[in-house]
Amino acid sequence: MHSSERESEILRLLNQRGFVSFRQLCSELAASTATIRRDLSRLEADGRIARVRGGARMKVKAAAPAEWLAGTPFEDNLSRNVAQKSAIGRAAAALCLPGESIIIDGGTTTLHMCAHLDGLGLQVLTNSLYVVAELLRQPTTRVSVPSGTIFREQSIILSPFDDDGLARCHASKLFMGAAAVSERGLMQADVVLIQAEQKLMDRADKLIVLVDSTKFRASASFVVCRVDRINTVVTDAGASSEEVAMLRGRGVEVLIAE
Repeated sequence: MHSSERESEILRLLNQRGFVSFRQLCSELAASTATIRRDLSRLEADGRIARVRGGARMKVKAAAPAEWLAGTPFEDNLSRNVAQKSAIGRAAAALCLPGESIIIDGGTTTLHMCAHLDGLGLQVLTNSLYVVAELLRQPTTRVSVPSGTIFREQSIILSPFDDDGLARCHASKLFMGAAAVSERGLMQADVVLIQAEQKLMDRADKLIVLVDSTKFRASASFVVCRVDRINTVVTDAGASSEEVAMLRGRGVEVLIAE
């Protein structure tokens, strides 16, 4: 395929999806990573696209509302620490009671709990399109979503407004991931997520955080809440005794998923 043909196809994919990863472009265009990087460099120099971590997105005018979140795109995160996330998801699902109303915040770790919810007759509120797609396969699970804007890279629905329908919702448990967890609190990479997740926290009785052990050594820019606001943390055996002790010392229940 000639370079001009590849560039046209890249633009077509970006117009269709908003964001495309390097891995997807290499696969769909049958080209090497070096070739795709050169194509993207030319398109970026022409001002037609914006290169971001893990791939590229369409160029957004400065005056337009931001529809891109800081941090790693969702699809890139899906392949990271899969075994740990799977175990954490299974352990988190075991905390759900039949007929319960819960909230599942968007994230690759929370996604892993969905496969274990079938048959419980749950009412689930979620802002994640991936979670919606997974739960729609379960005939006994009822699914609700808030109103707002779809952020393509994370496949998540977020709204800066109060009239997004959340004020009329209540759940016994909120299951949420994080970019990092430390003594400073639960942290995220984008300030837009902070507002959305704090609104979800106001609608639930308990906050259950699902994080693989690498998140205790990670860092992020914005604090969602203090550690003592968290009721339960579900993580994997890679968490150190010091990290577990820090959480338990703040009154947080810690479950280690095997």
